[in-house]
Amino acid sequence: MTTIHVPVQKAYDVLIERGILSKCGEIIRDLTGSATCAIITDDNVDKLYAAQLTATLEAAGLRVVKFVFPHGESSKCAATLMRIYSFLCENDITRSDCLVALGGGVTGDMTGFAAATFLRGLHYVQIPTSLLAQVDSSVGGKTAIDLPEGKNLVGAFYQPDIVLCDPDTLNTLPKEFLIDGMGEVVKYGMIADAKLFDLLCKLDLDTVSAHFDEIIPACVGIKRDVVAEDEHDTGLRMILNFGHTLGHAIEAYYHYETYSHGCAVALGMCLMTRFHGQDEGYERLKACCERYSLPTEIEVEDFSHLIDLCSHDKKRKGGAIRYIVCDPIGKAQIMTKSFAEFRQIFGLED
Repeated sequence: MTTIHVPVQKAYDVLIERGILSKCGEIIRDLTGSATCAIITDDNVDKLYAAQLTATLEAAGLRVVKFVFPHGESSKCAATLMRIYSFLCENDITRSDCLVALGGGVTGDMTGFAAATFLRGLHYVQIPTSLLAQVDSSVGGKTAIDLPEGKNLVGAFYQPDIVLCDPDTLNTLPKEFLIDGMGEVVKYGMIADAKLFDLLCKLDLDTVSAHFDEIIPACVGIKRDVVAEDEHDTGLRMILNFGHTLGHAIEAYYHYETYSHGCAVALGMCLMTRFHGQDEGYERLKACCERYSLPTEIEVEDFSHLIDLCSHDKKRKGGAIRYIVCDPIGKAQIMTKSFAEFRQIFGLED
């Protein structure tokens, strides 16, 4: 087992071990002291892993209830959150009980926000089952839902009690979910680990899974270091958003239907690197992304509107926008420009 300690105000551990899903009941019981666990999951993951999780929780003497929502980004909204609240009320969930996020990034975000806000705070455990969630979204305490105007605009910083990461769950991932997660993996190499990036440039979709026991801890370790220094995203933590300013705009432009999050982040990384004039870095990044079938180029009818959607980004500061570039690969820099100057990067004028 690999244990990565996250030393934030409410410190916790990330446990990474193959097969941990089948034996996590006692870990959750002993850590939270809860009598009831409410599993929150989507309809895809429910079929794969909810029974296994329920069995280990019940074997540890816990009462288990379950809420299942339709998979996909469109469910990460206020309507689903309200249904979760009603479910928790109907099942008499108290402040000493525990929510368990079983699934990918959407599940983790919504469950964490529900845990942060229901009864002003519940115990909450992350069990990520997608690559993207294991390397990124399950760690760090960011929780949120989307609004029609943009992604993750309503949320809270709320750290889990523990993250239980079972790489064996990645064996059932459809190819498109593996591709999606690799967008975030490539990001970590770009922002903080040139050796990881070099490794990724030698692998591909058919060979990368054999290296997950190395790749997942590397990504989590980078995020741990950044979050420990900047828990609430006011400084250094912004480097984790490389590719996200444009990526979130791309997701919104296509109404969260055309590009998954990881694919949108890959496009955002490539666009920012290319338009920022980093020719060598762009060619290496583009080649790396292509090894994992990640998109690197985009054609839109209204590129100006796409860039304008970046103005909804949460990292704005007054009239300025903050974004990330990586020059050289393995070292991220936070840039601040007026939005007019930001548009000029892409050859656009007001």
